[in-house]
Amino acid sequence: MSASPTYAPAKAATTIGERVTCVVCNQDQSAAEAQANLYVCPSCGNHSRISAHERVRELADPGSFREWDAALAGSDRLGFFDTRAYSDRLDEARLRQRLPDAILTGAAQISSIRVGLAAFDFGFLGGSLSTAVGERLARAIERSADSDLPFVCVTSSGGARMQEGVFSLMQMAKSVAALHRLAESHLPFISILADPTMGGSIASFAALGDVILAEPKAMIGFTGARVITQATYEQLPAGFQTSEFHLARGLIDKVVDRRQLREVLTQLLTVLSGPAGDTNQAPA
Repeated sequence: MSASPTYAPAKAATTIGERVTCVVCNQDQSAAEAQANLYVCPSCGNHSRISAHERVRELADPGSFREWDAALAGSDRLGFFDTRAYSDRLDEARLRQRLPDAILTGAAQISSIRVGLAAFDFGFLGGSLSTAVGERLARAIERSADSDLPFVCVTSSGGARMQEGVFSLMQMAKSVAALHRLAESHLPFISILADPTMGGSIASFAALGDVILAEPKAMIGFTGARVITQATYEQLPAGFQTSEFHLARGLIDKVVDRRQLREVLTQLLTVLSGPAGDTNQAPA
């Protein structure tokens, strides 16, 4: 895996020089302290959005991650142009996030347990589901099934990528079909919902975990509150798209602080591996 890029938070943190400031409570800490805290504010507990590379660093055993399909990148097949050419937006995002598209996939170990691992990067065009993202995700799921590995996916995505039209929407069905194959292989899928998990992502693969975890106060839903209000003419309850709201209504299984996520994953993977779990342990 290439070196982790400099962290450029997408929400709720401001980086100035070597200092990181939480924009919720204005708590100031050094960049080194912020990284050690996994970009969780020590004062108010706010979870800043982090890159896919940071996700891998957070969850995987050091040096254990091996990227899959590193050269797989999408293209502007529709010649889409709004205020700028889509191809220019792709080039800019690739340079900034050091990714070919909005997902990082590969094999890893979590507490020496081998897994297939995927992490979305919201900093790459909102972590949106493009043709390349859907293909990489489906391949990662299928490769996990072929390799007898549990699959873990951290989603931070605004949904389908509008610049790719119907080709983006097709990735919803593709990812669900791949997960069906994983289920037929009796392998667990642990879905982790980070801020935000919206649109086509939560409407397909992200909601299909055998266990669904979420970070605190993550925004989870199909569309924004304004659109729902305009469509239903209903007054929406406060916080109705937060992970805590969904936990109370059974959509997710547990809200987990990012600093405890690796420990919780280890416990789940150990249990879900079952009696044959020892065979999935990495050699000493």
